[in-house]
Amino acid sequence: MPYLLAADLPHEPAGKRFRDALARPGIYQLPGAHNGQAAIQARNAGFDGLYLSGAAMTASMGLPDLGIITVDEVAFFIRQIVRASGLPLLVDGDTGYGEALNVMHMVRTFEDAGAGAVHLEDQILPKKCGHLNGKNLVSAQDMAAKVAAAAKARRDLVVIARTDAAGVEGFDAAVARAKRYMDAGADAIFPEALNTRDMFEKFAAAMPGVPLLANMTEFGKTPFFTATEFEQMGYKLVIWPVSSLRVANKAVADLYASIREHGGTHKMVDRMQTRAELYDTIGLHDFEALDASIVQTIVPQGTPDRG
Repeated sequence: MPYLLAADLPHEPAGKRFRDALARPGIYQLPGAHNGQAAIQARNAGFDGLYLSGAAMTASMGLPDLGIITVDEVAFFIRQIVRASGLPLLVDGDTGYGEALNVMHMVRTFEDAGAGAVHLEDQILPKKCGHLNGKNLVSAQDMAAKVAAAAKARRDLVVIARTDAAGVEGFDAAVARAKRYMDAGADAIFPEALNTRDMFEKFAAAMPGVPLLANMTEFGKTPFFTATEFEQMGYKLVIWPVSSLRVANKAVADLYASIREHGGTHKMVDRMQTRAELYDTIGLHDFEALDASIVQTIVPQGTPDRG
């Protein structure tokens, strides 16, 4: 049954549920969900938390990840993912969309939309994906002010401070910034673009008792590690930010190429989610059952042969 129709809707704020998950033993696994359908599929696979990536949002809109989208556009994605899944959601807040007052507005907007956590980064606009070159950082003082503003504005929202300093100013600077951000009110730290096991382990050793987030993005600077390996290195959260979008986009590209080559979709039907599977995922019949005036849909079985 879909989240909207379930009898056991969560009554606690998403921020509290996110904090409770962080307090559990083990590493909190947060796969990226780029829309409501992906969020339902992640929940059905057994995950109890999700991540909303700025890169995935912008790419799904046909835009690069350069801090172009607005707070309200992100809130649209938050609402659909939370409404569809009912799960605590960590949201990419980029640079906070401005200075301290803008950060406070972002926090309130995201929390009202249903987010459980947000992370802020210490880049200067136009920001770039953390695994690319040419990044520039704000001062540690300015970033600390943003973190303090976020902590002041939130009701229950978990605030995670991301630093991109390791690849710009060096490892020691990244640790120093992380400590300053914790002092400013952050609940956890996201050290971006660490590129060896040794760096991950050294960073965790330098931040004892601080919840740390690992970013397991593909085609970046970080080697492939499993959730268990990150946990062994001292990390409390792990995200796979753009993976769902990458797989979906590759499948769609293959579909269009097949239609163009073969003049139809018949070569791709075995790779499609069926109509019955789609309706089951989004709970069509459960919605229909709420209104007796809607006749239950009879799902066609397969694609008819040509007569």
